[in-house]
Amino acid sequence: MPASAARRILQLREQIRYHEHRYYVLDAPEISDADYDALFRELRGLEQQHPELVTPDSPSQRVGGKPREGFVQVAHTSPMLSLDNALNETELAAFHRRVRDLLGHDEFRYTAELKLDGLSMAVRFENGVMTQAVTRGDGAVGEDVTENARTIRSLPLRVKEGEAFEVRGEVVMSQQAFARLNAEREAQNLPRYANPRNSAAGSLRVLDPSITAGRQLDFYAYLILGAGEPAMDSHWASLDRLLQLGFKVNPNRKLCERLEDLSAFIGEWEAKRDTLPYEIDGIVAKVDSVAQQRQLGWTARAPRWAIAFKYPPRQVETVLENIEVQVGRTGTLTPVAHLKPVGVAGVTVSRATLHNEDEIERLGLAIGDTVVIERSGDVIQRVVRVARHDEQRRFFHMPKKCQVCGTEVVRAPGEVASRCINTDCPARLKESILFFASRHVMDIDGMGEALVDQLVDKGMVKSIADLYELKPDELADLERMGKKSAERILRGLEASRQKPLARVICGLGIPFVGERTASILAETFGSLDDLMAADADTLQTAEEVGPKVAASIRAYFAESRNRKLVERLRGYGLRFDQEKKRKTGGPLSGMTFVITGTLPSLSREEAKALIEAAGGKATDSVSKNTSYVVAGEAAGSKLEKARALGVEVIDEARLRELAR
Repeated sequence: MPASAARRILQLREQIRYHEHRYYVLDAPEISDADYDALFRELRGLEQQHPELVTPDSPSQRVGGKPREGFVQVAHTSPMLSLDNALNETELAAFHRRVRDLLGHDEFRYTAELKLDGLSMAVRFENGVMTQAVTRGDGAVGEDVTENARTIRSLPLRVKEGEAFEVRGEVVMSQQAFARLNAEREAQNLPRYANPRNSAAGSLRVLDPSITAGRQLDFYAYLILGAGEPAMDSHWASLDRLLQLGFKVNPNRKLCERLEDLSAFIGEWEAKRDTLPYEIDGIVAKVDSVAQQRQLGWTARAPRWAIAFKYPPRQVETVLENIEVQVGRTGTLTPVAHLKPVGVAGVTVSRATLHNEDEIERLGLAIGDTVVIERSGDVIQRVVRVARHDEQRRFFHMPKKCQVCGTEVVRAPGEVASRCINTDCPARLKESILFFASRHVMDIDGMGEALVDQLVDKGMVKSIADLYELKPDELADLERMGKKSAERILRGLEASRQKPLARVICGLGIPFVGERTASILAETFGSLDDLMAADADTLQTAEEVGPKVAASIRAYFAESRNRKLVERLRGYGLRFDQEKKRKTGGPLSGMTFVITGTLPSLSREEAKALIEAAGGKATDSVSKNTSYVVAGEAAGSKLEKARALGVEVIDEARLRELAR
């Protein structure tokens, strides 16, 4: 091994790292692209001649390795919690008062930062070298995306810091990169992606790192940790330290001594957000002192020392060109607006859900009208109102028969949804399979729309249970599959047999039973058999399960076809049992509470936990069946509704008495 080659490789790596930092982090390149490419080619050539000199932190390792089979789950060193939201100045002021009251003084300040609309990621370093990157996941456990993260040019692979540490930040896709990606997809006759955030998340989770490398993702660091704890005394100092280490830190930040300073920063960037090269959906404010952060503490889901101020949705006008109907996995027919493509905050919008017939009637909507649409949270688009009626407008009518299978469409009394009642409808089956295979249900990697269309259209799958009968050869023979893809699908199916009971319940597709409700049911009943045997009253002892959800569960299991499906899944070895975790007795057993306003010492999450620990149930809406409304400062419409219905209103002190 020539010593001169080793020296030149080290020299080239340092030069390339320097120029990558100038270009991707500081946005101030010193050399041309051609000169940079020449350095890179020389490095690659020397490393190919001397493969024993290749190291994980070499700039050459950014290009993406071999495709992997799946992602490993990794526990975080400390929880990556979400933030509570403030939607207006009143809610922001309420947050400020809570901080002041909990600290007992007003000697604190905030670090205000732009709320980048991306994907949170934790990156670990040892001896100055990046060793692992993990997505946020559920906050406690994420996915190892190390090889994909290596391809992000603004994320350094080596830093001048010897201690082990962790950096947390946001992975984003710029509007320019997003537009380029959609242009490439259109050229390949592929559907456009909806927004930069989802595109960034999807790009980071593809199994082939070389795809991630071509997506031009960015990493903005916002926190440095040591052994799972903040490494600096203040958040501002943490940002400065990250800059010193060579990380990309968003320059648009401010130390705010007063609430008025924070409000001014929020207003400034709401006016300037369209000038940014990436999407933001608000401002994050954090109490700057780490000691004060520890004093304020956390609720079960969010820190008490931080708030995300969310900007209102963007609105634009466009023309409603048509209304088409989609059939979902529960048979619900959903009208979808087809719009004249229009740009909203750098994203082209051409479709929006209209929910149901009643919503169309409420809007007074007809085909040809000019409508106002908005992107709620800069992700979901919806029609807000009609701006102008077209002279030749055409009114929409829900079809009498399902356009997929020809079965009669039924709208039950008291329901807003029209449904195809044929459980074997191909449209329902396709949606059911996609839902069953989705990441948060059975997580069968590779089971996408193209494959599901073939499985159903060829008659290979007529029920979700048929998935477990699929054979390697018949899968491999399908279009755009092959042996390796077939093996990946079968591994996913095999792994799904070990998914917890909550996912099995969710995967059944019971109307009104989503991921959270399925988890509650699993923890309350402990087995699918006990859930199937429960009557409506017993079902309603579960948190958040009311008469409507209970009736839906009973109706689902009363159908012989669904019971046969359950038995088939049992035969394929899916998990039907787990340990019970939810308490159903206690002083508040059988009582339903609604919390409104700001309580003196409890957050909503803490009040809800107190109620549940005592056997009660906390819901979001007031009805005649509500036992008590717990009202605090700035209580709103829920308090008025409680008084109108004669529901007793109590304060936090009375709630604590009842819960003893």
